Amino acid sequence: AYGALKHANFDLKIAGIHRKLQLNELNELRDQAYENSLIYKERTKKLHDDKIKNRIFNVGDQVLLFNSRLKTFLGKLKSRWSGPFTISKIYPYGTAKLIHPDGCNFKVNCHRFKHYHEGDPPPLEIPDVHTFPKDN
Repeated sequence: AYGALKHANFDLKIAGIHRKLQLNELNELRDQAYENSLIYKERTKKLHDDKIKNRIFNVGDQVLLFNSRLKTFLGKLKSRWSGPFTISKIYPYGTAKLIHPDGCNFKVNCHRFKHYHEGDPPPLEIPDVHTFPKDN
């Protein structure tokens, strides 16, 4: 206990100066952390923006619409893309008006759809499998 009392600083002037230095260091650390978080946010935004595909859509294009309301486990083998829809009008800032063959019209963000390519899928080739008689 005597060592702890001996180590403690009872001079208020020196203790006050030491405390001000600690507070200044804390403010500097806070500023550095804030700057580092801004740098991190800029890097992650750049990486995210690089991954986004910039697709160009025109009026009359056939597109598939992504259904984001499909639950994760309900019909997990069911396709999340519905359509095809036809683009009737393109608005600024990445919005388009879609027409369904049934006659439904609605506006959708262009990031939610992709181009629809019509046609039959290529035939699946199944190789011939030969069976060999079992040796006794």
